[in-house]
Amino acid sequence: MNWQTATLPAALYDYAVQNPVLSRLGARTLWNYDITHLRESIAAQDPTALTLDIPCGGGLAITYNPRHVAADLSQTMLKRARRKTRTLLQTDIYALPFGPATFDAVLTYNGLHCLEDPALAITELTRVLRPGGTLRGTTVTRGTSRRHDALITLMQRRGLFGSPGTLTDLRTWLTTAGLTDIALTPSGAVTGFTARK
Repeated sequence: MNWQTATLPAALYDYAVQNPVLSRLGARTLWNYDITHLRESIAAQDPTALTLDIPCGGGLAITYNPRHVAADLSQTMLKRARRKTRTLLQTDIYALPFGPATFDAVLTYNGLHCLEDPALAITELTRVLRPGGTLRGTTVTRGTSRRHDALITLMQRRGLFGSPGTLTDLRTWLTTAGLTDIALTPSGAVTGFTARK
């Protein structure tokens, strides 16, 4: 499946994520994930920071920060995010149209596991992050349980996931990109992370 052109799956996913009851139930059932961690991470954003949010999906992490730039490859997701902001950009996470050290903060929630090359994406996100800036996100990780790994494999076969890594892979990707002060917060098969450039 191509997230850029898959209209119905993108809309259904966004509807479930935006609904507090469905997102809590789905996260717990599928990944044994306490979605409270995600909501706390979103709430911890600096409202004054120039922030890039990619993939923004339907706008879950969009705050009332006028300096929040929401970006996604999917036109469907951007249309849904438009309900929350007008600062939208359709772009590829591997080739961002921004100069080095543009943003104070970069958010990447629930997207890295959908990519074929998460390490390359993290390198590109780090490139546009200012020195001292923060990268914050969540991703599904392999190696938490046999059931979760089987579900990841199924998602890959359906074209919904790319190449999710393990917790060790995630730490390596962040370190290799030149990030420090790395904090990983696993909950079920989902890991929240923060790192500083």
